[in-house]
Parts: sequence; C-alpha cells; structure tokens
Amino acid sequence: MDVKFNAQANELGPAAETYLLPELVDNLRTRLSRIEGHVRGVKKMLAAQRDCDDVLTQIAGIRAAMAQVAILLLEGHLDACVSDAVRSGEGAEPVVRFKKSLSRALK
Repeated sequence: MDVKFNAQANELGPAAETYLLPELVDNLRTRLSRIEGHVRGVKKMLAAQRDCDDVLTQIAGIRAAMAQVAILLLEGHLDACVSDAVRSGEGAEPVVRFKKSLSRALK
C-alpha cells in the first residue's frame, strides 16, 4: 500500500486518490536538497567566522528558495488536490482549507 502524509490528519496514512504530479514532487525534492546543502554551507560559514554580511546574504538566498518551494507546492496543491476535490462535489471546504494553507505559507 502506498503511504503519503495526510496533512489534514497530521499523520502518515493511506495515499490520497489525488496528489501532486510526480514531476512536481521531484522538482520540490531537488530544490529542498539544494536548500539543505546551502544551510550546511551557512553552518560552515559560521564555524569559520565568515563575514556576517556574507552569511546574511546566504540566508536571504535560502529564504527566497524556500519561498519558491512554497509557491510551487501551493500551485500544485491548487491544481491537483483542491481542483479535484471541488470537481468531485466537496463544495467550498477544499477552498476554505486552501485559503488556510495559503495564509500559513505567507506568514
């Protein structure tokens, strides 16, 4: 059985019928791996007592990259999960949940 994170239940559970496109998941995983590498680089910069401006520049880049991950995830969520739920007749609830997700992502 396929297992995916069930965000509504906040736990691992059976895979939902609709999920992000595999290409998008791969793209997000690649981006997150790259970001992870940049975070390790910042830790090394701090250990080496590099210039604070340089460290802050790297942190700004990490934040921008994370914002892009969030944008792509939100777009994919809207295109796949929310759209399918609305089309299947779940009413306004998927849109309400999307608005809450969008609000969390923009904080």
